[in-house]
Amino acid sequence: MINIKSLQDVGFEVISKAFAKAFSDYEMQLTSEQLAQMFTRRGYKPELSFGAFDNNEMVSFTINGIGKWDELLTAYDTGTGTVKDYRGQGLAKRIFQESVPVLKEKGISLYLLEVLQHNEKAVNLYKNQGFEVVREFDYFTSEKKDVIITNSKPEHSCEIKEINIPEFNLASSFWDFKPAWQNSFDSVNRTLHDFKIQGAFIDNELVGYGISELITGDITQLAVHKNYRRKGIGTFLFKHLLDQIPGNSIKIINTEKTDITIQKFLESFNIKRDGSQFEMIKKL
Repeated sequence: MINIKSLQDVGFEVISKAFAKAFSDYEMQLTSEQLAQMFTRRGYKPELSFGAFDNNEMVSFTINGIGKWDELLTAYDTGTGTVKDYRGQGLAKRIFQESVPVLKEKGISLYLLEVLQHNEKAVNLYKNQGFEVVREFDYFTSEKKDVIITNSKPEHSCEIKEINIPEFNLASSFWDFKPAWQNSFDSVNRTLHDFKIQGAFIDNELVGYGISELITGDITQLAVHKNYRRKGIGTFLFKHLLDQIPGNSIKIINTEKTDITIQKFLESFNIKRDGSQFEMIKKL
C-alpha cells in the first residue's frame, strides 16, 4: 500500500536516492552534493514537501521551496518525480491533491513551478490541477571552449569590481524581465557563498552587474543599465564572468522567451538555445 507523507523526518539519502532513480532517464542528472545545493538555493522545506512511500522506499515526490513571490507566500516546486516502475499510477496527482490543503493551512497563497515544454505529460498534469502558463523561458548551455567572443573591449573605460547584491530598486531598473525563482536575489542569498557578483563601473557609477554560481557554471543574472547598452559593457561583463568560472561548461537558465535581445546576445557568442520551459502558477 502506498502512503503519502511529508518529508520532515525523511533523511536526505533517501530523498537523493529517489531523485536519482526518478530522473535516471531525464536530462537532469545531479550528484548528491549538487542536489543538496540546489535544494538550499531554492528554499527547500522538508515539512512542506511530500513523498509517496511503498513500505520504506520513496517512489514519488514533490520537493517544495517556500518563499515570497510578488509579495505573497509561495510554494515553489523544486522537483516532482516518480520512479519508473511506479509511473502511470497517478502518484504525482495524489501527492499534489494531499499536499495543497497542508500548504493552504500554512498560509501559502501561490504554487509556482517550471516545466520543460516538451514534457507534455507533466504539462497536462499541471494544467489539469489548475496551473496556468504565465511565462515562457529559454535555456542555453555551452562548453566554454566553444564560446566565441571576438571583441570584449567596451567603448568607455570600464572597471569590473566584486560587489554585494545591488540594492533591489537599482538592480531591477536594469532588468528587461523579472528573474525566475531560482535566479532571484532571495535564491542567491540562500547560498551566497557559492556565487560571485561582479559590477561594471564607469566613473564609479554602477552601469551593469552579473551573478554567477561558480560550482555549476550557472550565469544567474546579467543586466546593463538601459542608458549604457550597445557600448560593449554587457560583452565585457560576460567575458569576465566566463573567465571566473573554473569548470568547462556554462549554462544560462530561464531567460524570458519574449526577450529577443538576450537571445541574440548569447547566440552572438555561439551559445545555442537548448530548449524551453513554461513558468506556471496556481492560486491556492
